[in-house]
Amino acid sequence: MSSSPITQVSQNQVPTHHNLQPQLLTRLHLDLRGKRFEVDRETIMNMPESVLLCLFPNGLVLSRQMDGPDGEDEEEVYAVDFDPDCFSYVLSFFRGASETFYGTGGQPGLFAAQQHLQDSAPSPEFAPNQNPLITKQAIIVLREELEYFSIPTKESNAATDEAGIANQPMIDMKRRCGEWLMDKKNIFTALQRNQHLIDMLCMSGFDREDEWGFRALEPSRCCISSIALVLLKTGITHHANGDLPVEVDYQQMATAQKLLLFWRKPARKCWWDGIEVEVPGEKGIKLWARRVWTLELSLVSFLAFMVFFLLTPHSRYNT
Repeated sequence: MSSSPITQVSQNQVPTHHNLQPQLLTRLHLDLRGKRFEVDRETIMNMPESVLLCLFPNGLVLSRQMDGPDGEDEEEVYAVDFDPDCFSYVLSFFRGASETFYGTGGQPGLFAAQQHLQDSAPSPEFAPNQNPLITKQAIIVLREELEYFSIPTKESNAATDEAGIANQPMIDMKRRCGEWLMDKKNIFTALQRNQHLIDMLCMSGFDREDEWGFRALEPSRCCISSIALVLLKTGITHHANGDLPVEVDYQQMATAQKLLLFWRKPARKCWWDGIEVEVPGEKGIKLWARRVWTLELSLVSFLAFMVFFLLTPHSRYNT
């Protein structure tokens, strides 16, 4: 060792650790309220941002946290408080849309018939580097979180005690109010005062009579979660059997491009509405609903489709 305090170097080399970088997970094992899923990492990363926030509100670590005994890998299971049927609906829709667009096996999809559009853009804003709608499958994601509050009449037996604990008539009334709201499946019923938003969504792929693709009461909460997925209407028309070349309505394409503002940047709208309802056993109930809508655009690339989805048929398991 040198005598200089500046150039002192130990002759004993410090061992080098080559495996400091955590190993990335290729698949995630999820437990959604007792139902097991096995999903590719790329599938998770291409899911809508708003859905990911519900699945992993505290963030998601995509690296292995620890090794098993004797260096063997252990299956890491993420417990997620999210409706498994809703998760299945999203996965199924994304898979079906991707297969239709990119094709399966030896069967080409819509993308094969419109690839030439990449070289025939009429203006720079429609070029592939500015317009991913030609090369990627675009899906509109619309979600609603509805919290409701039921206020009985003074004559009702539904009430709470001094500690704020609801009696059985109050519990029954809340359940029936939730069932009443569940029957309102039309997407735009509660949005009639915002015709501009309805018009924009219907021009982009929705229909005014559309219903929620998935809708369910949250367990032990006065809350209803709903989601609807539709393909973005890009203005690209494919004729049956491919007898005619693909046509493009560039005015519709320009409208569709405006939805790119919501790609990875979900927009939210919140409002209250109140109505007087009647359910079995109760009349004159004042029902208040707080609705939060989330609008988002998802783009599924060809690479993501290639590894899109692995869903193992695990059923509910005993703990």
